[in-house]
Amino acid sequence: MPTYTRQFEIAREIVGKLRAEGFEAYLAGGCVRDLLMGREPKDYDVATSATPDVVLEMFPRTFGVGAHFGVVLVATEIENQAGSDAKPGFVMTEVATFRSDGAYSDGRHPDAVRYTLSAEEDVRRRDFTINGLLLDPLRGGGLLDERVGDPEALRQAAIDYVGGIADLDAGIVRAIGRPQLRFEEDHLRMLRAVRFAARFGFAIEPVTHAAIRALAARIHSVSRERVRDELTKMLTEGNARRAFELLDETGLLAQVLPEAEKLKGVEQPPQFHPEGDVWIHTLMLLEQLEAGCEPTLAWGALLHDVGKPATFRRAPDRIRFDGHVEVGVAIGAEICRRLRFSNDDTRQILALIENHMKFADAPRMRASTLKRFFRLDRFDQHLALHKMDCMAAHRNLELWEFIRQRFESMPEESVRPKPLLTGRELIHAGYQPGPEFKLILRAVEDAQLEGTIATEEEAMAMVKGRFGGTRD
Repeated sequence: MPTYTRQFEIAREIVGKLRAEGFEAYLAGGCVRDLLMGREPKDYDVATSATPDVVLEMFPRTFGVGAHFGVVLVATEIENQAGSDAKPGFVMTEVATFRSDGAYSDGRHPDAVRYTLSAEEDVRRRDFTINGLLLDPLRGGGLLDERVGDPEALRQAAIDYVGGIADLDAGIVRAIGRPQLRFEEDHLRMLRAVRFAARFGFAIEPVTHAAIRALAARIHSVSRERVRDELTKMLTEGNARRAFELLDETGLLAQVLPEAEKLKGVEQPPQFHPEGDVWIHTLMLLEQLEAGCEPTLAWGALLHDVGKPATFRRAPDRIRFDGHVEVGVAIGAEICRRLRFSNDDTRQILALIENHMKFADAPRMRASTLKRFFRLDRFDQHLALHKMDCMAAHRNLELWEFIRQRFESMPEESVRPKPLLTGRELIHAGYQPGPEFKLILRAVEDAQLEGTIATEEEAMAMVKGRFGGTRD
């Protein structure tokens, strides 16, 4: 059961202040849904009949970040008190004016916003019934205080104009009103329907589902950043496999990630992949992603075999995917560019694709090669991806366990030792700077990582022996 945090108390105080001035005000949207589901809301939103100018005037610290759409952020300062769940700083509460939207010419934002005094009218322009619930936190003069987390108390305090409670009970994501109209207004809602259904383990109501299939191609009008963010949430909220199955069923997968759809039906050698084709294998990786996992790991799991469809070959001995890693890196780079990932995230996602096959060679690697392998940025993600890859195929974790133990037991100074020589020492010894310096220093580092040399003197002796004396 949820507990009433400082965020809840602050939102309730805001509602109380608005009510004291004669305005209607309620908790609204996702926080109400989560409370009724027994989940702890991440934040609380307030819906009110007060217009933005009134809200801006009424509270001492406000930000009109979405005031043209009727949205004001109210900042409430909090202190670190004994027993408090909140850190010192500010809690931001979104306060939105009841409104009725006009047409959505761009498929994302209303062309015009009309404020209304009707809470019901405000609810009916929202996306899904489970998100269209209101809650009166002051009902009964403290009913919720006396019965913290009591589902029945919450239901008594809820205001439901659209059948949201029934759909919560039935486990259904249903658009409010006419689904096609809701999705034509805001095309991103199609992805949100999939995400909510996957996150909560709900079904998408048939008419709502059919509307998504009919309008799936409209998703291209949504900014790539918003598409990326919705997909990332699907991958990291704990039910990624179901999310991508729903994307496929609704026709959205072919629109937002056609490269992933191509994984379907691509056979794999059964001796290594008894689970089935590349799509099934990928879904089994997604099924292992935990809620709150790193987004780059999640995208690496999704795209690690994205190069297989283009490299499929039925050889005399078995099915092969020659060069699928290199092709996968190129395809992954295009996806990251298209979805406008940051440079840092792109590097990590591509590194996961590029290195996921190297684990098979690890037991035969020279010490220097293995240590350089361990130097990969965020190597823990590479380990995690390899484990998921194994569990989605042959389920043999011996190789993963071997590498994990070596990685965890190897001292950091052994993996990244201080260089025995630099270009400065080579110049001091009489060597002329040039392209050969890189080869020399690489050879010295290799020997150091192998443990055959350990001092500057031994390093210089090795250089002179292998590369000759000074070349003045």
